[in-house]
Amino acid sequence: MTEQQTTSATAAPGPGANSAVDRAAGRTAAGPEGRPVDRRAVVRDSLGVGVAVGLSGFAFGVTAAGSGLSVAQACVLSLLVFTGASQFALVGALAAGGNPFTAAAGAFFLGTRNAFYGLRLSQLLALPRAVRPLAAHWVIDETAAVSLAQKDRASARLGFTVTGLTLYLLWNLTTLLGALGAEAVGDTAAWGLDAAGPAVFLALLAPMLRTATERAVAALALVLGLGFLPVLPAGVPVLVAALAAPVILFLKGRRP
Repeated sequence: MTEQQTTSATAAPGPGANSAVDRAAGRTAAGPEGRPVDRRAVVRDSLGVGVAVGLSGFAFGVTAAGSGLSVAQACVLSLLVFTGASQFALVGALAAGGNPFTAAAGAFFLGTRNAFYGLRLSQLLALPRAVRPLAAHWVIDETAAVSLAQKDRASARLGFTVTGLTLYLLWNLTTLLGALGAEAVGDTAAWGLDAAGPAVFLALLAPMLRTATERAVAALALVLGLGFLPVLPAGVPVLVAALAAPVILFLKGRRP
């Protein structure tokens, strides 16, 4: 080997030569644009989302207890259902005196959006078949948002795992604390705690309304839900409000 070849070989290490340094710095070698990906930032953002939303489980626990569910029922619901909007819709309909089947139907329709998240995440994450059934339980708004925001598959998997684990543990813990606290307080309506669920639900929904179409759907859904509330059984107005989306999309399609 000539002196020039020796110098070139030393100055231009092959792919992966800096992997140990990158791992020590919490980064991959390069993202899709050749830029290093900061794994620590992915973990930090995932923890932030998990903690911020997970604390809302306390409001669910209070709402569930106020709707007549026992502490055990509230906890089992969070463990097995684990999708906040559907859980709030279910206990809200029950608290209003709705039929359990109608309440479950409203919660089911709200939860169907997770199936569409799953279709996209299955391609992005490409998880082994053995863990897919377990990972499917964590396919929710927050894990989908964090995963889709990443630049590569490894970061998406990391964000999905950290967000899902943090949110699942904290949501179930705060559900238990909220249900126990509401049970100790007694009548949650007397303390105004029955409004905690709807307030948290609106707080979670508001940041998602980014476009004029989304805001129009939300406004029409609100009008339909409140308009039919006095004349339809509890839980049914939620189903009627779901018609807002196809109506707005139909009207938008007819515009020149």
